[in-house]
Amino acid sequence: MKIKYADLIEQTFDFPQKEFELDDDNLLFHKIPLMDIIEKYGTPLKFTYLPQISNQIKRAKKWFANAMEKAEYKSDYFYCYCTKSSHFKHVLHEALKNDIHIETSSAFDINIVEKLFEDKKIDKSTYIICNGYKREAYLDNIARLINNGFKNTIPVIDNINEITQFEERVEVPFQVGIRIASEEEPKFEFYTSRLGIGYKDIVPFYKKKIRENPNIKLKMLHFFINTGIKDNAYYWSELGKCLNVYGELKKVCPELDSLNIGGGFPIKNTLSFDYDYEYMIEEIVSQIKIYCEANNLKEPNLFTEFGSFTVGESGGIIYSVLGQKKQNDREVWNMIDSSFMTTLPDSWAINKKFIMLPINKWNNTYERVFLGGLTCDSDDYYNSEQHSNAIYLPKVSSGEDLYIGFFNTGAYQDSLSGFGGIQHCLIPFPKQVIIDKDKKGKFVYELFSDEQTPLDMLQILGY
Repeated sequence: MKIKYADLIEQTFDFPQKEFELDDDNLLFHKIPLMDIIEKYGTPLKFTYLPQISNQIKRAKKWFANAMEKAEYKSDYFYCYCTKSSHFKHVLHEALKNDIHIETSSAFDINIVEKLFEDKKIDKSTYIICNGYKREAYLDNIARLINNGFKNTIPVIDNINEITQFEERVEVPFQVGIRIASEEEPKFEFYTSRLGIGYKDIVPFYKKKIRENPNIKLKMLHFFINTGIKDNAYYWSELGKCLNVYGELKKVCPELDSLNIGGGFPIKNTLSFDYDYEYMIEEIVSQIKIYCEANNLKEPNLFTEFGSFTVGESGGIIYSVLGQKKQNDREVWNMIDSSFMTTLPDSWAINKKFIMLPINKWNNTYERVFLGGLTCDSDDYYNSEQHSNAIYLPKVSSGEDLYIGFFNTGAYQDSLSGFGGIQHCLIPFPKQVIIDKDKKGKFVYELFSDEQTPLDMLQILGY
């Protein structure tokens, strides 16, 4: 009879998988011996596996290269990383090993760009795509970059007033992009994105504010939809509208040569995840190629801005099960040594799914459980609403240690948690470990930050 937890997973999913396999009854992630890390650092523990960042970038660049070759697409492709997904130095340094560019969204991003330049991780020809609604400090910082010779800094105009604001600050000729205010998915709470300029207003805006200005060149049209790149009628419809705007704009603006198709590639959130990246890229490139041929246009350079896709699958967090509470005949709670609300805020706020697996005890029998966090908030839990289905974990006896891991958590969770700040119920922020490989392929561990102490908390609170 197959009653072990390992049997359950093997019967339910195609397992083992590329990044998940077993060493006896312990889980390996990209062959990383997770139990070794637990024994060295304890839990709760967040980690970042740097090589996976480069792996993701290389995959996407290869897919676009193949798609462009297949379609005989004659222009270039530029991969940009969205810094808002994770601003950490080790993340940016790893990503920039792969000849990529940067997308920013706020004023302090520009300070990071300048530090990366000082560290010789980028040069003044690196594309810096500046998105977002721009306050004074952000406007000033972007202008400073341009005035200091960062020739490929492209502020993407989010509203019609920004052109005048940049004119007042920038002292040299410069390039801009325009963001399309795309229509939201029909079931969304509002009809049109709050970001960008409406479809019908873009060509009149260009004619009135940009065409006659000798110091401004329109380089890029920026297209992004909130639901991401999906093979559905909504995405293809919006892409078609975007191409129509590009064609109309190109008629009056010959120097327009780039189309930014934004980001939104999904990442693996269950063991049954299925998304055909190659097909989607081939189809996008083909659609753009067909449109340009039909309208006698040169294919635009393509830019993408991948954030979650770049860093999401490099991250994970490991908890210990502190104990078990049986509240009634049907509900069994495994209590973890941290909080979901503070360490995985997307699981609480938007019911975002992550891959959850035990780290050890795969040869034990299993049971259905709920997972509870340490805070005294009734919403601090993880169950089938967030998970892909009911949660099953190995049964353990009194005195046995059970560790569970949440994987592909590398995007946004630290920023939304407020890394190093005050956490709900003063639950300390977990320690963070960076995992890399040396030249011989051996795993190397570095403690990036230790768990918050009472003194850390009291200083922030003013005591």
